[in-house]
Amino acid sequence: MTRGRLITLEGGEGAGKSTLAARLCAALTAEGLAVLQTREPGGSPLAEALRGIVLHSWNEGMAPQTEALIISAARAAHWRATIAPALAAGQWVICDRFIDSTTAYQGSAGVPQGLLDALAQLATDGQRPDLTLLVDLDPAVGLARARQRGDDNRFEAADLARHQAIRDAFRVAAAAEPQRFRVLDGSLPPQAVLTAALAALADARQGWTAHG
Repeated sequence: MTRGRLITLEGGEGAGKSTLAARLCAALTAEGLAVLQTREPGGSPLAEALRGIVLHSWNEGMAPQTEALIISAARAAHWRATIAPALAAGQWVICDRFIDSTTAYQGSAGVPQGLLDALAQLATDGQRPDLTLLVDLDPAVGLARARQRGDDNRFEAADLARHQAIRDAFRVAAAAEPQRFRVLDGSLPPQAVLTAALAALADARQGWTAHG
């Protein structure tokens, strides 16, 4: 059986990742592909429990080192319970946030990248996404969107400078791995973002076919 593909969606708060994930799953399902939509932190019972701990507003002031460890524990549970079995079964997995969010959020808060890389290696058995779609958006616009939704997410409470640092970290990660990343303009309407995502995916699939 052919192994599935792991496509991850990254970006700041309010960038539109969740909307894109749902639309992308629908488009791929319409092609006849077996698709699994999931998210991080979360995606398995244990990982969802850990999500509540790391995101809840009553944990304001949690150290970035603590965040990195909890999120990595959630990722290890998610990988083994959900993602790895789906890929082995030939499914395409669309994941809202993955290892690059840890780099952007906790890395930009001062956790050394070498430690984050080691945690990612441990959590995912050294596997990397086949394609990462970075939905890039001005943090001021994204925060306004996110707060309008009324989510209880303590990361949204950070100031604009913090969110700009997160955006910058995502951009650095994308520039460092241009073969894996595609950057999408999150200021476009949702349908236009989906169109760009599908074009990026089509381009990536040609490369996968060429390389077997």
